[in-house]
Amino acid sequence: MSAAAPDRVGEIEQRLVRLEAKVDALGVDLRAEIRNSEEETRRLIREGDEETRRLMREGDEETRRQMREGDEETRRQMRAGDEETQRQMRVLHEEVIGRIAMLGESWSPEGPRGRRPRRKG
Repeated sequence: MSAAAPDRVGEIEQRLVRLEAKVDALGVDLRAEIRNSEEETRRLIREGDEETRRLMREGDEETRRQMREGDEETRRQMRAGDEETQRQMRVLHEEVIGRIAMLGESWSPEGPRGRRPRRKG
């Protein structure tokens, strides 16, 4: 081995030591960067969760509003249907009363025929 060879080996050893120090520093930096990224990811997840919950609450409120409107519309239609049914019942009742009156007139001795119908039996 020449005299230059030990100098060269020493130089390589020094470079290797510096390289190891740089790798160690990069490892520390990398771990810190990973921790920061994890913290940022967790923060973003929390924000997303909060936004999701907010949107769900708004959706729930909108659904409730639509249900109330639907309930009100259903009640209005039911009242209108009840009013129509009552009107038809009054008409039918008046019609039945009129028919009963007509039957009563035809069965009375003073009715249009002037006599009572015979009883069978």
